[in-house]
Amino acid sequence: MSFLSIVLPVYNPPENWEQHVVMACQAITNALGYPPEIIVVRDGGHKLSGEAVLKLEQSLPNCYCTGYEHNKGKGAALRFGIEKAKGEKLIYTDIDFPYTTESFLKIWEALKYNDIVIGIKDDKYYQHVPKARVVISKSLRKLIGLLLRMPVTDTQCGLKGFNRNGRTIFLQTTINRYLCDLEFVYLCFKSKKGLKVTSKAITLRADVTFRKMNPRILMTELSNFLSIIIRKAA
Repeated sequence: MSFLSIVLPVYNPPENWEQHVVMACQAITNALGYPPEIIVVRDGGHKLSGEAVLKLEQSLPNCYCTGYEHNKGKGAALRFGIEKAKGEKLIYTDIDFPYTTESFLKIWEALKYNDIVIGIKDDKYYQHVPKARVVISKSLRKLIGLLLRMPVTDTQCGLKGFNRNGRTIFLQTTINRYLCDLEFVYLCFKSKKGLKVTSKAITLRADVTFRKMNPRILMTELSNFLSIIIRKAA
């Protein structure tokens, strides 16, 4: 049996975030038949409350919280956690587990036959997403298809899994914020190591809420996107 590690980056999480983690991870534990390793990475911001951490540790037998003081971004937090993970297989997602448990397990099942599994949004995804996010997401996908020519253009879906070979690729990423997902997928398809990469359509939970997009972060991500384009052209 392949042991699983789950990596969850967290930055100023919403109220009762730990309850979502406990419920999702307990459902995953029941499906797997054993408790996966759960690594919660605090990406700076406000300190996680002692009550929240205690609830996680008491409810989930193989969970621990780690992190650092100053916010660096999703990419940095993921590398921090992935580097510490002990599992033969790794899956990362967002702290609120925005996708259904069935979607998570779909990624897990696909990892039995692949090195890297990329979650992509299903047909109903955009029905539940604010219009601004829809425009940004679809525009990015068009640019990826046009400029990077990758088999998968939906790179920003926050649910991905990989084995130790994929772990090596992820730890080669350098982008600290959200486009680490794009950089990772780009490096996967660029790799000459014969990795087996596949994608699986996954479903958004019906009760997910989205935070407002920060214009300053969008400008940073534009710079990160250009850096990947320049790397491809080099």
